[in-house]
Amino acid sequence: MTIKSSEMQENRIKDIIAAKPSTTEITIQGWVRAFRSNRFIALNDGSTIKNLQCVVDFENFEETLLKKVTIGAAIKVTGSIVESQGKGQKVEIQVSKLEVLGEADPEEVKLTILSPKRHSLEKLREEAHLRVRTNTFSAVMRTRSKLAFAVHEYFQKNGFNYMNTPIVTGSDAEGAGEMFRVSALEPKNPPLDENGNIDYKKDFFEKETNLTVSGQLEAETYAMALGKVYTFGPTFRAENSNTSRHLAEFWMIEPEVAFYDLDQNMDLAEDFIKYVVNYAIENCKDDLEFLEQRLLQEEKSKPQAERSEMSLRDKLAFIGENNFKRVSYTEAIDILRNSKPNKKKKFKYLINEWGADLQSEHERFLVEKHFKCPVILFDYPANIKAFYMRLNDDGKTVRAMDVLFPGIGEIVGGSQREERYDVLRQKMADLDIDEKELYWYLDLRKFGTAVHSGFGLGFERLVQFVTGMGNIRDVIPYPRTPGNASF
Repeated sequence: MTIKSSEMQENRIKDIIAAKPSTTEITIQGWVRAFRSNRFIALNDGSTIKNLQCVVDFENFEETLLKKVTIGAAIKVTGSIVESQGKGQKVEIQVSKLEVLGEADPEEVKLTILSPKRHSLEKLREEAHLRVRTNTFSAVMRTRSKLAFAVHEYFQKNGFNYMNTPIVTGSDAEGAGEMFRVSALEPKNPPLDENGNIDYKKDFFEKETNLTVSGQLEAETYAMALGKVYTFGPTFRAENSNTSRHLAEFWMIEPEVAFYDLDQNMDLAEDFIKYVVNYAIENCKDDLEFLEQRLLQEEKSKPQAERSEMSLRDKLAFIGENNFKRVSYTEAIDILRNSKPNKKKKFKYLINEWGADLQSEHERFLVEKHFKCPVILFDYPANIKAFYMRLNDDGKTVRAMDVLFPGIGEIVGGSQREERYDVLRQKMADLDIDEKELYWYLDLRKFGTAVHSGFGLGFERLVQFVTGMGNIRDVIPYPRTPGNASF
């Protein structure tokens, strides 16, 4: 670790607090978190959860200058690294030069979340442009960044090609229809066709287009040429859902692999998740320690029954060290049907028969109460899954799989894709999916078709799990939800 001389001005606090005392002067820049006794400045530059203590001899500095060193102000200090006399840090900076780069009016700071007191997460969301200055959000966002790197590292190490699928699309991969329309037409007076409908032929793309819900279908086309591909980009859902689990704009990780069947797909999902979780454990130690303490404080206000049995880092280690339990949908239904919450009608959605679409409460019961480990469910009923999933020989189920996590429910959804031309064509016809719109997707089954599989993992749900945050809106810089597109 190299601490740079003052003229370089590229030192980060993360490196300085790990350095040894030195007579060489260095320069550091950051934002003031506290200024005590006109002497001790707590400085943070975003590189770590920890503040650097900078000690000022107030007799050597103008009073007018020191008055500008207030919470939120940006400053530059030059000084030497000395052994700290105080608790909580090994070293501190003995300041020889001090410059205020940007002032922060204390009276205005008091009116914001920068004021040094406890704020609710709801309050922090209202000031999303400032919340990353707080310990909680700086820890979450540094962890998010590390996880994003781990995603790319895993796939690159394992021979995957990164591809960018279109954000504007004419197809609905999920068939759910909950999509944001993209149009350049005049909203008040759009052109109409002879039937009185909007004439999309006059629009920019000359057809109806939307923001994508998934890059999967396009990724499949590349997998069938490059073998192993993955996408990692923004996706959009116009689902009017105001819950702690849903966003209208979120990031998806979607690998697709030629010649992989469902078993290999499950192996890939498990190996991938373990890799990125272990990467976070190894590379986000300080932030995870802080987030664990935050979670412990938060849980004190919950009834004992609702508290986690494991601490945050223990939970992560558990994921990294244990095999995921693989259970068929049919077996899961039997477990749920005979479970206490179902028999005592504690579930909001009761499980009465095979074919029921599992809700988050069912998924969490299986993971948290029954198996007490991550679960991969597979072989779902065909009628509750998407058209592109491979039909099993029983004609009732498809080769789908979902990975279920504690506290989250479904974190991964994937399947072996239907590679048989006739079967896929029939499934599309049954669901009224226009063949002409997806001719290119059917072409994959005409020209060298092969078994292939893939899955989608919502990146924010992964970040949520790793950081222990209870609301998905708190793991993305600027959440997009119904009624909220501020900032």
